[in-house]
Amino acid sequence: MKDGIHPNYREVCFVDQSNGFKFVTRSTMGSKESIKMEDGREMPLIKLETTSETHPFYTGTQKSIDSLGGRVEKFRNKFAGFSTKK
Repeated sequence: MKDGIHPNYREVCFVDQSNGFKFVTRSTMGSKESIKMEDGREMPLIKLETTSETHPFYTGTQKSIDSLGGRVEKFRNKFAGFSTKK
């Protein structure tokens, strides 16, 4: 590999802003902020709006379209006669 053409690939700490969940993975993302981990390592810090710990899809709190008070059924009934099949 040539020197000086590859991005810096190192361990980076990602933090979920909504609940403080932290995880460490390897990345090329850069950051001006850093964090000191419990084991003494200092690494770049990337702040995230949501992660798998808080996203509704992963936590199971996602609302189903069919449970919105019959709106889907009302729509289907309203447009039932507009079929493209002949």
